[in-house]
Amino acid sequence: MRKSLTGVLSLAVLIGTVGATGASAGAATAAEPAANRSSGAAAGSEASTEDIKDRILAIPGMSLIEEKPYAGYRYFVLNYTQPVDHRRPSKGTFQQRITVLHKDVSRPTVFSTSGYNVSTNPSRSEPTQIIDGNQVSLEYRFFTPSRPAPADWSKLDIWQAASDQHRVFTALKKIYGKKWLATGGSKGGMTATYFERFYPKDMDGVVAYVAPNDVNNKEDSAYDRFFRNVGTKECRDKLAGVQREALIRRAPLQKKYKEQAAANGWTFNTIGSLDRAYEATVMDYVWAFWQYSLVADCVDIPADAKKATDDDIWNSVDSISGFSAYADQGLETYTPYYYQAGTQLGSPDIKQPWLGNLSRYGYQPPRNFVPRSIPMKFDRHAMRDIDSWVKHNARRMMYVNGENDPWSAEPFRLGRGAKDSAVYTVPGGNHGARVSGLPEAQRAKATADILRWAGVAPAAVENDPAKAKPLAKFDTRLDQRNGEVERDEATLRP
Repeated sequence: MRKSLTGVLSLAVLIGTVGATGASAGAATAAEPAANRSSGAAAGSEASTEDIKDRILAIPGMSLIEEKPYAGYRYFVLNYTQPVDHRRPSKGTFQQRITVLHKDVSRPTVFSTSGYNVSTNPSRSEPTQIIDGNQVSLEYRFFTPSRPAPADWSKLDIWQAASDQHRVFTALKKIYGKKWLATGGSKGGMTATYFERFYPKDMDGVVAYVAPNDVNNKEDSAYDRFFRNVGTKECRDKLAGVQREALIRRAPLQKKYKEQAAANGWTFNTIGSLDRAYEATVMDYVWAFWQYSLVADCVDIPADAKKATDDDIWNSVDSISGFSAYADQGLETYTPYYYQAGTQLGSPDIKQPWLGNLSRYGYQPPRNFVPRSIPMKFDRHAMRDIDSWVKHNARRMMYVNGENDPWSAEPFRLGRGAKDSAVYTVPGGNHGARVSGLPEAQRAKATADILRWAGVAPAAVENDPAKAKPLAKFDTRLDQRNGEVERDEATLRP
């Protein structure tokens, strides 16, 4: 997937600010568990005399960064010692950040991933709200600060990342002994899928949201078909008009770009030039609109781009694509993503015929967004393996896509071998599509399945799935509504 994958949902690519780690953060690496902290006691209830923090910190290699209060929960930001190479664990370790939103050890647990940085502020994934459970969230390896030093980039692949999850699950399962579900949105949905493929015995179910599935990196016609038909013709024409004008007015708008770069200290060494960065941002404009916006938002796009002022064109592109995205400072955070897009995940390449000959570079490949000092070689078999496995082996796997989300143009599909699994599409949905946005009957069925997989479906729901509802009330601070997308200024990542 490409920079578009920058789609952010970067999904919760909120890089939370934390204090110093390790002992300076108020906790040294935990000691070995005492005799009364055996796995036999782990499946107990909150009636245990042990504090949950002590039990978590009794896990070898686990250390506390900070604890944040939240009503009804305990919330911990932690470091966990992981091997750089799970095939050769003696060859070095690194500290990987995880968070635990603790409800009760008698409740099921959701393992949530964004595929990027982990947020250090309390939040709940939709499955966590549905089952009223605990939540463990993991920062993806090589996203700072969870990066080995020195960084051997060959150890950043989907199997190593799945093995990170497996070790975290194995360690925490001794405390959270009830059922576990994996979930994630966008690249997080991909991550949950890869985890299931490599460790199919760990989870009791998977709920993957808006997860791209780029099986053949050289064949992207599905995206071209998507952009020919998405939304309304009026909206498509308005977007195309602004995009064209941004390229036609390259000279005056790049003057503004240079001023912004100077004011903010932006440099363009990785992509090669300000001109390449400018065009990459403009080329993302249409994709980014449909990724984050709804048809109703088209009212905010200049109606007649040819008559719009330079500031109108600039502001529209900047608010949707973000001109900081391809500066070195914008790319640096996402180097691990672009590396993966250019080595295993793949990246979309769309034609955009409405631009005629205005583009100088076309859709630029991930190699352009990773420093040349980092070697990259694409593995064309990785995604084919995942796609085939899902089709033939999916068990209790759910995919939720958005009808108007570009990333849903190449979705995961289920074959005859799939069991107790489903693919849903939210009508008019974007990259924030959720179960809550499905039509009533589908929403109830999906909710009932999630409750059943987690082992907490009420008897009434077991008898009649149409009665299924989330067990926890919606919390405006913890939860996102259908259609909401967490985003930063860097667009077009999943």
